[in-house]
Amino acid sequence: MRLTPEDTVCDPACGTGGFLLAAHERVLEEYGHTLDLDQKKHLRGDFARGFELVPNTGRLCVMNLYLHGIDAAKDNSGQDSLAQDPGTRHSVVLTNPPFGKKSSISIVGEGGELEREDISYEREDFWTTTKNKQLNFLQHVRTLLEINGRCAIVVPDNVLFEGGAGETVRRKLLQTCDVHTLLRLPTGIFYAQGVKANVLFFDKKPAREEAWTKELWVYDLRTNAHFTLKQNPLRRHHLDEFVEVFNPENRRDRKPTWSEASPEGRWRRYDYEELLKRDKTSLDLFWLKDDSLEDAANLPEPDVIAVEIAEDLQSALEQFATIADDLKSG
Repeated sequence: MRLTPEDTVCDPACGTGGFLLAAHERVLEEYGHTLDLDQKKHLRGDFARGFELVPNTGRLCVMNLYLHGIDAAKDNSGQDSLAQDPGTRHSVVLTNPPFGKKSSISIVGEGGELEREDISYEREDFWTTTKNKQLNFLQHVRTLLEINGRCAIVVPDNVLFEGGAGETVRRKLLQTCDVHTLLRLPTGIFYAQGVKANVLFFDKKPAREEAWTKELWVYDLRTNAHFTLKQNPLRRHHLDEFVEVFNPENRRDRKPTWSEASPEGRWRRYDYEELLKRDKTSLDLFWLKDDSLEDAANLPEPDVIAVEIAEDLQSALEQFATIADDLKSG
């Protein structure tokens, strides 16, 4: 993300502040010995801004930031980030919105029972009205960015391929922003076991008729990559190749590792025109062959297979639960 002391970093679903602290730490590591008084004041007071729906978690975030030398007097806990445009704009957004198909609020019914009510957000700055929480956060994040602001947002697979509102959001995002990179992650990294996550990188751009996205680069760290929480967890060195090919110093000088001659390459480029031709403008892009489907000799160890089966079953149960809730609500 190439963070600098002049940036303002926002996380609209900040939890206990992990992304904000990591951003602050990164700037101190990179520029700590050269910071002037104004930059130090900015880092302490205005560099990081977070919003958190759960009050207790928000208070933990405030304490966490204070302990790391960040003035977190503005307590935004208990506020629904998606309810309205806060009006402030930021140069960077780093966020991992909560996973869940629908947005909902808790209400107390007439009999005193706690009930949950599905909600959708009708905001003038949103391209479409939907109850899908991740699609709403994606639209909200774009609003939070200043022109040329940079974003890295964690999204589940359904954001990449869902039709209807999902297609509308993807088309608008490709049009109004430079959506330049997609990192496909294994299951269980940011979400519960069985839920596949991605990191989507894009820059907000000023309004114009021509689409800003010219090419989307995809790195597949999922196919034939077997990680478990205990025996083989994802480590920083597993991301070394991605960081290298991402080429943050000069994104225009990227080189793919995939080609017809090198079909196992994990880094591939897609033109804007290719993306528009895909069904529902799907960004669920993959090309590597799953070795376990080709040759039994390439199967991972039985304990890894068992974990993956458990993850898939859990993911299926969560999806069926969502369907059941939809049917119950008519």
